[in-house]
Formats: sequence, structure tokens, C-alpha cells
Amino acid sequence: GDQTEHETETATEPEPAEGEEAATNEYVKLANQFVVSVVQDEEIVALVVMSLSIEILPGNTEPVYRQEPKLRDAFLQVMFNHANIGGFDGAFTDSNKMTLLRDALLETARRQLGEAVVNVLIQDFVRQDL
Repeated sequence: GDQTEHETETATEPEPAEGEEAATNEYVKLANQFVVSVVQDEEIVALVVMSLSIEILPGNTEPVYRQEPKLRDAFLQVMFNHANIGGFDGAFTDSNKMTLLRDALLETARRQLGEAVVNVLIQDFVRQDL
């Protein structure tokens, strides 16, 4: 039979960067969204909802699923820290703020999973003011 090499992915994959093999890396979408409350003067003023995917070298999906509870915990910690330094205030999608957040998430993922982690992708990002 005609078997195609790729499994169909529901998530649209980002364009491969220069000189990178697109097909080789795998993407693991973390099952549940992350919800972070934004607190000002001890009052919750907004909720930030995020979905994350982890881009990893081939053959490393299993460890990601195994470590998911620890990953989620560590990621939430990063997000709360980000919220506490005002990362979700005002122009929260400002590229500097987003870069800070992405870098922190990537560093955290690498601490949990090692060098197999290529990138952490923020798929959905919604701030809901209360």
C-alpha cells in the first residue's frame, strides 16, 4: 500500500529555520492549558491562558509524557514568576516580554528533559481581564 511517511498533525508546524530539517523534530502538545492569575494589590485582575508544545529531537516523546506532571509544575512556576514581575501587564505580547518567557520555559524544559528539548512553543495565549 501507499504509506506516507508523515503522520498528520493537527497543529500547524512552524516554518523550519534556515538549514534545519523540518521533518526530524517531534512536537508534543501538553494536554491541558495553563491558567495563571495576574494579581495586582492582592486582587486577581486577569487570567492568562496558555497552551504549550515542546519541540524535541526525534524519539523523545515518551520522556516528555512521563515527565509531564513535573513539567507542568515547573512551567507554572515560571509563569507565576513572569506574572509577578509584571510580564503579563500592559503590552504583554511585547516581543521582549515574550522572549523572556519563552527563554525561561525553554530553560525549565531542558532542566527537566535535558538537551533533547529544541524549543518550547507558545500555541495559544489569551489574557482575560476580570
